[in-house]
Amino acid sequence: MNSALKVLRKYYGYENFRGDQNNVIESILSGRDTMAIMPTGGGKSICYQIPALLFKGITIVISPLISLMKDQVDSIKDLGIGAAYINSSISQSEILNICSDLKNGDIKILYVAPERLESTDFCHLIKSMQVSQVAVDEAHCVSQWGHDFRVSYTYIWKFIDDFSKRPVVTAFTATATEEVRVDIVNQIKLNNPAVFISGFDRKNLKISCLKVGNRFQHMLNYIKTNGEQSGIIYAATRKEVDSLYEKLKANNISAGRYHAGLSSVDREKNQEDFVYDRINVIVATNAFGMGIDKSNVRFVIHYNIPKNIESYYQEIGRAGRDGETSECILMFAPQDIITQKYLIETSIQSPERRINEYKKLQYMVDFVHYNGCLRKYILNYFGEHVDYEECGNCSNCIRKGEYVDKTVDSQKVLSCIYRMKREFGVNMIVDVLRGSSQKKVLQYGFDKISTYGIMKNYSKSQLSNFINTLIAQGYISLKEGEYPMVILNSQSVKILKGEEKVVLKEPAKAEKIITNSDLFEILRSCRREIADEESIPPYLIFADTTLRELSSRYPVTSEQMLDISGVGELKLKKYGNRFLKIIREYVEKNKIQPSWFFKGDLQKNHEGKSNKLKTFEITINMIKDNMSIEEISRKRELTVSTVVSHITKYLEEGEKFNLNVKFDNLFTIDEENKVLKVIEKLGLSKLKPIKESLPDNISYDKIKAIILKDCILDN
Repeated sequence: MNSALKVLRKYYGYENFRGDQNNVIESILSGRDTMAIMPTGGGKSICYQIPALLFKGITIVISPLISLMKDQVDSIKDLGIGAAYINSSISQSEILNICSDLKNGDIKILYVAPERLESTDFCHLIKSMQVSQVAVDEAHCVSQWGHDFRVSYTYIWKFIDDFSKRPVVTAFTATATEEVRVDIVNQIKLNNPAVFISGFDRKNLKISCLKVGNRFQHMLNYIKTNGEQSGIIYAATRKEVDSLYEKLKANNISAGRYHAGLSSVDREKNQEDFVYDRINVIVATNAFGMGIDKSNVRFVIHYNIPKNIESYYQEIGRAGRDGETSECILMFAPQDIITQKYLIETSIQSPERRINEYKKLQYMVDFVHYNGCLRKYILNYFGEHVDYEECGNCSNCIRKGEYVDKTVDSQKVLSCIYRMKREFGVNMIVDVLRGSSQKKVLQYGFDKISTYGIMKNYSKSQLSNFINTLIAQGYISLKEGEYPMVILNSQSVKILKGEEKVVLKEPAKAEKIITNSDLFEILRSCRREIADEESIPPYLIFADTTLRELSSRYPVTSEQMLDISGVGELKLKKYGNRFLKIIREYVEKNKIQPSWFFKGDLQKNHEGKSNKLKTFEITINMIKDNMSIEEISRKRELTVSTVVSHITKYLEEGEKFNLNVKFDNLFTIDEENKVLKVIEKLGLSKLKPIKESLPDNISYDKIKAIILKDCILDN
């Protein structure tokens, strides 16, 4: 695997493979058919790209996603690798040029749409060349039991079968149940494949399911709180997408939209604006994002529930592909179920598949109402069983927000519904409870019932939100129909009789996902300038996770910059000087002594150092006031890494190791043991190999804090 590691370091800038990447690549290089189930952002493309570079012939990548092909080919070409794509978006003359490049050996990786396999001319051309690997991306599309079945994928096995010398065949997907995995092997006709299931967990994603009355207001507050971050909002229908887009624009949110009702020109422009960071938020139907590889999406909001767990998990997988902390919020309203049932009924012809889709929708509904760990529910759905009860990073496990007893107000609403004797929508119930004198209210004689006007203390929107919350929690039901009607259920009766209480959690205040440092923002501006100059998406230059590490570790030489994750030799040569110039100026201006966090540095007494920063002194005084690193980080709006660096500087000045540093909530005992074990094996000369030898959820901040704690204990 030495050759594979060399390719990884040279082109991609990583010291080691992650998770199962090493085993998957080893299997492919040995010539064995291979299937890998890896979570979105888990590095699937590297698994077939590195063998493609090491094999003598070309690699054909079959992908259903036209725009993803373009992004991936742009990314590969930016690394200095010959690549191209053929699909319906390019002209015949462009195809002829690509064919010429193929014959001349200028292309190592060719992406094609599955429909291209039906072209006799294309197949004849490809069969005349040395094809070493056929990689099937989004392999779940081959299964009729998957969530995104494509008929064109059924031609793949015939295409492979026609080769005189069979290439290695590989298949990759992020979301496949056991039933779908078996179907993939059978449909593509993989030959005794090695199967790798890397796990479906994305630990950097916080998963939340919210049942709030006013969905839009909650979402708006969240977006405004995280105004500088990129996010995707998914809605079930084009009409909903257009409505949300207009409302966001009216509230001065930098937003775009994407759905099949727009022209191809508008869709392409809106997607490009989002990918190139020209807009922060895009509202879309579930078709959006299948074709982008944008790594710095910090949040995904589902304004309506999706049709199944597979779609949901694939869509939230578009957040945090760079491994940084990101948030996924599902906002539930009972009307969503009615919408999804309608979409199933009108879009799926086969009775067998329709029954299967209803079954999948029920799993989604059960997820919304699940009281246990949401992450565990998803992992169990995909056949991955975990032994923990709480993940500590989903809304059910965190349970933020204040609980309030709303039993009396709930009884007023339920009593009103009962006394109205007929079925009505939410608006009519609100009018009666608030004592409206509208014609319909008086016509039905609702001004004569005892509940008329008993909730005047609520505004119309507040009361509507409250009733919708009761519906979302299952205390009231909706009767299906063109206009959903509110009806009582068995839970309603228990509340009216005083047998059960209604205790609702008030929504917690929206919080920032990530607080960026000043240097991070400066580096991000530089990245955007370069992206504009080269007409490529910013994330292709450096991912957010690389910028964050640059802004916390302050590399000032080329050698130091190569120790940053995501910086390879080619990218250093291409972009290094511009970023290093900014960092050096920032370090000099702020009188920062860059600490590369080697254990030996902490034990030295650096005499003669001056220019103690005021901010550094404040941090130390707060430590002496018995505050934890986490508290200081929160109160001063600094990253944990910055607080740790302040303490490190204090110790480097030769001060006594007598600080009572509190590391509360920064890492678990298990994480601490894992880090120390890796350090014992690799040493402390570089952080990068340590990070890449640990699980993705153990961040650089955690590693630095654990090293600091260990150094303090040693002294």
